[in-house]
Amino acid sequence: MLESLGLDGPTESVYRTMLAHPGDDATALADRTGQTKEDIHRAWERLAALSLVVHDRADLLDHPRAVSPELGLEHLLARQQAEFAAHRQRIAASRAAASQLISEYAGLQPAAANTGVEHLNGVEQIRARLARFTNEVEREVMAFVPDGGQSEENMAAARPLNERLLKRGVVMRTIYVDAVRNSPPTVEHVNWLTGHGGQVRTVAVLPTRMTILDRRTAIIPLNSEDSLAGAVVLTGQGTLTALCTLFESVWDQAQPFGEAAAPRGGDDGLSRQEAAALRLLAEGHTDEGIAKRLGVSHRTARRIATVLMERLGARSRFEAGVRAVRCGWLPYEP
Repeated sequence: MLESLGLDGPTESVYRTMLAHPGDDATALADRTGQTKEDIHRAWERLAALSLVVHDRADLLDHPRAVSPELGLEHLLARQQAEFAAHRQRIAASRAAASQLISEYAGLQPAAANTGVEHLNGVEQIRARLARFTNEVEREVMAFVPDGGQSEENMAAARPLNERLLKRGVVMRTIYVDAVRNSPPTVEHVNWLTGHGGQVRTVAVLPTRMTILDRRTAIIPLNSEDSLAGAVVLTGQGTLTALCTLFESVWDQAQPFGEAAAPRGGDDGLSRQEAAALRLLAEGHTDEGIAKRLGVSHRTARRIATVLMERLGARSRFEAGVRAVRCGWLPYEP
């Protein structure tokens, strides 16, 4: 029951027995718990490390006193909260490092072709370059589409080009977010795409929009929150190898569109969408950020976050993250 706080079953049994029978020595505790005296001493060492027992006097070193749960367990919870806060700081530092790297790419000039990076300004440049690349593609197109339901205008504009690619035998694999399954126009477009030979899968959340052509060129936005503000074209071999590996990893975990989206993500009873929302919540994303990543409305994101907090019995998002770690819904990273 208290394993999430660092107490294994035998140690918890000793602690509970000490609270109920404060005068018991090691022999009495062993009799009550069905353990050996050696087990009792090991449990005491573990409890002392967790500050759940204290020694009142020097002559009682072999007979510690249990600290009340109000004090002891609150101390453990506070320590876990501090560890979780440190984990969030590491995530923020990683995000800042990634943003800095993208900014460095953005500062490179198109003439620096030897760097394998080219900067595209604005939606017109992005669309023109994509059109040129897709006309030149020979074998394969892989794409992340992180937004939710697609606009009918964009889908109608993409169909002629997609049809030409598929007729030429180009393999097209696209990964959307699960939310598109609730958008009838997008479902119709995906059914059209798969009917012409395209392959489509969905996942709960995607890191960014991305298009990879023939495993030689990739286009990703400078700002994952605004994919039309600008983009970079990457052609470096090492970079493309990493991006292709990322795509294949996500593809392997994604659900084929012809199948119903997996409703549950694990023994915790969370749906894939809820599990993704919980990770984003713990990382400090706002409702707006969560909505963007999941491809849902702001109202839906707020509802999901509220339901998760209620299920965890949390009064704040920080507390929800701590409780999620304690419940095993999120991985604990010391």
